[in-house]
Amino acid sequence: MESTPLRAIALVCTLNPSPAESSSQLLAEQTLYALGKHGVTSEVIRIADHDVRPGVAVDMGEGDAWPAIREKILGADILVLSTPIWLGHPSSIAQRVLERLDGELSETDDQGRMLTYGKAAAVCVVGNEDGAHKVSSDLFQGLNDVGFSLAPNAVTYWVGEAMQGTDYQDLDKTPEATQSTTATLAANTAHLARLLRAAPYPAS
Repeated sequence: MESTPLRAIALVCTLNPSPAESSSQLLAEQTLYALGKHGVTSEVIRIADHDVRPGVAVDMGEGDAWPAIREKILGADILVLSTPIWLGHPSSIAQRVLERLDGELSETDDQGRMLTYGKAAAVCVVGNEDGAHKVSSDLFQGLNDVGFSLAPNAVTYWVGEAMQGTDYQDLDKTPEATQSTTATLAANTAHLARLLRAAPYPAS
């Protein structure tokens, strides 16, 4: 089972579109690199680069970029959601992603299971004030509500000193604590994704 190939998709929820540098994207890419050591191929999507419409349906009509992103999520085994901390909360873009994922509540397979039931999720959080636990708990609850499973320690994060302006992307090197946490996230999430692939949840 440990050799089963897996696919991950990372949704980066920085407020800044490309080509602006992003600490959220950097931590997401580091997480995908760590997952790659466990046989996981991956792709990064920066949501701010796409016209993801507000709403709670899987398709909000002409011009909505979410249906194409959703297809990639459904084609993956692992969803990584990466967000900055703004005013103590996930970014508004991360909240919009959760709102769009809410549409999965009404999408089921022929056994009554949500299409996300066989997928694992993980979270990346960056910010300059403490709050990573609050933000990850918000995202964990939302991801679990819409059908994703979370492994132990399924979050990696970095927060800088209070009232300082240093960004994660400006550090000379990745702190050992963050690097170790990312490695644990990758190992546990890949393991869970393989378990879900081999033994799906029972019919609803």
